[in-house]
Amino acid sequence: MSQVEHVGAVPASRVASPAWYRPRRWAWWVQVLAVYTASRMFSALVLLVVLGQQGSTPARWWGPGRPSYAAFLADWWDGWWYRQIAEGGYPAQLPVRSDGLTALNAWAFYPLYPRLVRVLQDLTGLGWHVVAPAVATIAGGAAMLAVHACIRAGAPRAVAARPGLPLATVAVLCVFPSSIVLGAAYTESLALGLAAGALLLLVRRHYLWALVPVVLLGFTRAVALPLAVVVLVHAIARWRRSRADGVPVRDWPALAVLLVVTVLSGVAWQVVVGLATGVPDAYLRTQEAWRRPRPMTPFGGWTRLEAFGGTAVVVTGLVVLAVLALLVSRSARRLGPELLTWSVAYLGYLIAVADLISSLFRFLLLAFPLAAALVGLVPAPVRRARWWLAGLLVVLAGLQIAWALEIWVYVPGEVGFLKAP
Repeated sequence: MSQVEHVGAVPASRVASPAWYRPRRWAWWVQVLAVYTASRMFSALVLLVVLGQQGSTPARWWGPGRPSYAAFLADWWDGWWYRQIAEGGYPAQLPVRSDGLTALNAWAFYPLYPRLVRVLQDLTGLGWHVVAPAVATIAGGAAMLAVHACIRAGAPRAVAARPGLPLATVAVLCVFPSSIVLGAAYTESLALGLAAGALLLLVRRHYLWALVPVVLLGFTRAVALPLAVVVLVHAIARWRRSRADGVPVRDWPALAVLLVVTVLSGVAWQVVVGLATGVPDAYLRTQEAWRRPRPMTPFGGWTRLEAFGGTAVVVTGLVVLAVLALLVSRSARRLGPELLTWSVAYLGYLIAVADLISSLFRFLLLAFPLAAALVGLVPAPVRRARWWLAGLLVVLAGLQIAWALEIWVYVPGEVGFLKAP
């Protein structure tokens, strides 16, 4: 070998290092699932620590003694209700208390998740404690893939300003304080995936395919109505663009069908509950049973502020101001019209219809474009952007531990709906 050949020679290990050793060379979906898997392992450790803080639970929901880890995932809070639906279905009549008021009942919970779990239980022969968390966890992984694709397709300006934004958004969502529910018997995983999937198909103008997640969403969570606002804004934007370019829109019928079906999906479960019980407003009465004595009216949940102390009111106000500031930031304005509209419409919907309880932190998971806006607050230079993301992940991971210790532990006699996941 000549001296020139010797100098030019490079060890084979340096020329062709294995792809698995370099995460940046992994396929995008492998990167997403790797981040999601790591976050589920972290959340599992958090719950194991929290389980050690859980004392005896004499409540009828969970039975006496400290629960097992499986029960901690599958039977806690809403999980208990979903299990009743999976195993016994819904009550034929609207349950009523001795004073004539509607009692707490399963009609408040949407059917797709528990029915899916039940089907898989029958197919596999496995129990609720195994299948329910497994379905939520798998759905969560699919949801993160949809979120990544949705940010990439729906926010090109934001991605150009902050390379790596889709994966960073996934990472922030995965360590968000309430992201523990992505592996528990809750519907956040399924609803997040369906919402992100519907938005992705809308952005790509696959209107008839978007009907599938839209219809399924109507039987998963009560969030289809704000999605209808997004479809309407998308239609207006296309109409304006077509007038400016002089190019007619040939898929108006499909877009119109999508808009109508999205609106219908937003009220479908309420209609089903009314027909099944024979009480037209059965769903609203059931929701009122949880909110009593506060009124079941738009923005009525905010009357709970009267029961809060001064510190809680100040913290609530600061959180609202911070979210508003994020929505009007340059980072949020870089999001595509569909993703920004979804954030505004969904948050406005929560403000109007949700109760002011700790579950709001869980509901915020579906406002996933805000995670992209948060990451994009510091888009450059690269080193500063990476430090910003690292700081966010550390802070959110710490808040996840605090959230789990404060919210997930059941304390008998405590006011449960101020501390419910």
